[in-house]
Amino acid sequence: MAQTVIQVENLSKQYRLGQIGTGSIRDDFNRFMARIRGKEDPTLKIGQVNVLTSQKSVVKNQSAAADQKSEYIWALKDVSFSVEQGEAIGIIGKNGAGKSTLLKLLSKVTAPTTGSIKIKGRMASLLEVGTGFHQELSGRENIFLNGAIMGMTKPEIRSKFDEIVDFSGVEKYIDTPVKRYSSGMYVRLAFAVAAHLEPEILVVDEVLAVGDAEFQKKCLGKMSDVASGGRTVLFVSHNMSAISDLCSKTMLLKNGTIDLFEDTSDVIKKYLETAIIKNQSKDLSIIKNRSGNGLVRFLSYKILDVNGKEISVVVTGQHITFVFEIEQIINSNVPPVHFSLMFVDENEKPLFHISNTVANGEEFKLNFRSGKAKVKCTIPKFPLHTGEYYFHIYCGVFRDAFDSIPMAGMLIVEPGNFYSTGRLPYREQGDILVENSWSILE
Repeated sequence: MAQTVIQVENLSKQYRLGQIGTGSIRDDFNRFMARIRGKEDPTLKIGQVNVLTSQKSVVKNQSAAADQKSEYIWALKDVSFSVEQGEAIGIIGKNGAGKSTLLKLLSKVTAPTTGSIKIKGRMASLLEVGTGFHQELSGRENIFLNGAIMGMTKPEIRSKFDEIVDFSGVEKYIDTPVKRYSSGMYVRLAFAVAAHLEPEILVVDEVLAVGDAEFQKKCLGKMSDVASGGRTVLFVSHNMSAISDLCSKTMLLKNGTIDLFEDTSDVIKKYLETAIIKNQSKDLSIIKNRSGNGLVRFLSYKILDVNGKEISVVVTGQHITFVFEIEQIINSNVPPVHFSLMFVDENEKPLFHISNTVANGEEFKLNFRSGKAKVKCTIPKFPLHTGEYYFHIYCGVFRDAFDSIPMAGMLIVEPGNFYSTGRLPYREQGDILVENSWSILE
């Protein structure tokens, strides 16, 4: 039976907005003494609640209206969860959801307002740039300092020293004070120290975004090694591909509370379904950059998932359907029509092309009712890798265009389980994913 290494119960963190001091030394001292004695804050106005010494029941019973009018804000509120040894846990959510606050509480950088945290094992944390290193000390000295803080002996640190320096790539500057390091160098060394000093629990915030793509790959590989070695990883990131590759379970935070804590694929799906994609109009009637004789014209489009629900974000490998509404502009017979979709990157480089004449072997005979009709195109397993793409749409009789719109819409693609293995190739290895199988011939 797996051992629970992190147990969090009813965890809340409250911050005070604006000035913290009262404005006078006497009142600040009286407040301090009252807090030590567990008594009411003597500087509070009549009717205010002493939230800094309030108990759990007070936290739960405060109304949202009171929270909005007070000078305090809840960064986290009544968060409870447990993590077992060897699990790699992702933590996602919009900015301000409470992700970094949670990691700071777990790392004991700050104390909770209410609730409890129980941790078994040595923890190494890589939070925001600048945390954990002494600016005046060299890289070498900071490695030994961090190791000592984690309870390691000098011989233990020396045994890992060369490996840390090699991983970080800062060997040339290892005896230079870290205050002279670039942010990228700083993060490289900080991650190398945190990951190689053999903590039972590794906590990593979004700071890996500072490093280059190659170093991020090394970091993710190292975290995977840590997790597969029976140690625990907590990873905050906005990179859904990295979360999907590394983490078996993921926590979705929303407004300081846990919205969902389940298998990574289910949590990412919910997160993407609620994502708001701005500046993306699906009204094609207003587009002026188009060509064709106008016999038929595109009006709008929408993208549906396998259940017929409209989506704004597509997941790699997802079953999707495009539905285009079209109208007949000129009152005449419309011959059988050829439709096509071509997906391109941001430089309009073609990626792949699909059409009804290739897939069905014939053009479509349209039946316009009230001058309008709908055409759908289904892609059972969407093949593009993570990124932003665009698509051109066309209808006509082959090269005789009725309506042709370049860059008609934008497509946001997030990582999914295309190969049913939980893994995807690196993004720079190509845009298109292809089903394949491998075997060894005897």
